Amino acid sequence: MASDAKSRSLRAADVLLQALDLAGTFLFGIEGGLAAIAGHLDVFGALVLSFCTALGGGIIRDLLIGAAPPGSIRDWRYGVVAFAGGGTAIFFSQFVQESPPLLLMTLDAAGLALFAVAGTTKALSYSIHPFIAILMGTITGVGGGTVRDLLLARVPTVLRADVYATAALLGAAVFVAGVKLNLSPRVAAMVGGAACFTLRMVAVARHWNLPALGAH
Repeated sequence: MASDAKSRSLRAADVLLQALDLAGTFLFGIEGGLAAIAGHLDVFGALVLSFCTALGGGIIRDLLIGAAPPGSIRDWRYGVVAFAGGGTAIFFSQFVQESPPLLLMTLDAAGLALFAVAGTTKALSYSIHPFIAILMGTITGVGGGTVRDLLLARVPTVLRADVYATAALLGAAVFVAGVKLNLSPRVAAMVGGAACFTLRMVAVARHWNLPALGAH
């Protein structure tokens, strides 16, 4: 009975991880497509940027925890979902660009929260120490955006402005705390994701930033 319960729990965690991963992939694919449009890239460049934005963080995480080849490379659905997000941004670019900035920021915060929790979940499933798992969740959330900015030849946003990586770090930490308190994976994921999302949105609304070095 105990082994059956554990098996069901592991299957539930796997389903949760994949759902979070795919949802975050689509949202970040859209974001990559929008960045490509703003950078005046062609269609091929936009799809490449969407792929890197959506999957870059997860690929970096998987390589660091020894999950090779990375899940997003082994599973064709990730690439399709990333391209679908980029295609959505391209074909509905006028609608997306005319959308309120708050809506786009909300989608970005949601993607960040999904990836932070999904990345932490996968790291824990590989028996990574909880502290390092939190860092892996953060990398999953911000890695794709960092790759995107580097491809666009600009200093990554996560390194210079906004409470962004900090929000991912908080969400991952809250998720791990929930797991340690024996909350179900879904509940821990919702609480951790909500913490990340809330901090990110509040930081944007109140213009919170970490102190800049060398600032006077």
